[in-house]
Parts: sequence; C-alpha cells; structure tokens
Amino acid sequence: MTVNVRYIDGVSFEAETRGHRVRCDQPPANGGNDEAMTPPEYLLVSLGTCAAFYAVQYLRTRQLPTDGLGVRVHAEKESAPSRLARFRIDVNLPSLDDRHRDGILRAVKSCLIHNTLLNMPRIDIHLNVAAVV
Repeated sequence: MTVNVRYIDGVSFEAETRGHRVRCDQPPANGGNDEAMTPPEYLLVSLGTCAAFYAVQYLRTRQLPTDGLGVRVHAEKESAPSRLARFRIDVNLPSLDDRHRDGILRAVKSCLIHNTLLNMPRIDIHLNVAAVV
C-alpha cells in the first residue's frame, strides 16, 4: 500500500492512492480553512470504517440483517508526547442474539487498523532532499 501526499498551500494537503484523492486541512485555530478533515480525524475514519467492514462481513456471511449498522469512534487526546491516547468504538447493530453479538465483537477486534494500533508498528522516516542547484 502506498499513499502520496502533496502540499497544496497553507496547512492543506492532498493525498492520492489508486486514483482516489482526499484533502486534509486544519481548523482556523490551527491556521487552516476547515475545508477538510484533519489527520487525526482521518485516523478515526480509518478505524471506524475498518470496524464497520468487519462487522458487515460477519453479518453478510451469516445472512443477518445489516440495516441500521453504524459505527462511531471517539478519541481522547493526551500530551507529552502529543497523541491520541484512548479510542472508543461504538458499534450500533440490528437486534441480534448474544451469540451473534459475541461474534460481531470478535470480528471487529480482527480489524486491520485496530490490530495495527494495538501492535505498535515500526515507522522508518527517510528524508529525500533535493540537490542544491
């Protein structure tokens, strides 16, 4: 997987992958125009849509109703270092028995993004500096 990020102006960026594009901005308090979500909001989107995907897969595989399925993700900020420190995922489901509620919980916990956040990935940073002309 690869995403390319391009600087637009101010504190606005565009990310592109597989022909899809999204913008990223900041609220006015951070110097932006509030024209798009912030990077932490995109992280919550990633976690929430991944959880929803796994929940839908569980329901569809068992031919259970998906109407009313929704996911809400909330995060709390911490400092030193600045980060999102606590996440809460609320999965709203159609009426299901206990067996399927437990199955949905297992499915959501299998989400790629959830597991990535639980198992700290290695992040390598490389600077590619243009030659001085």
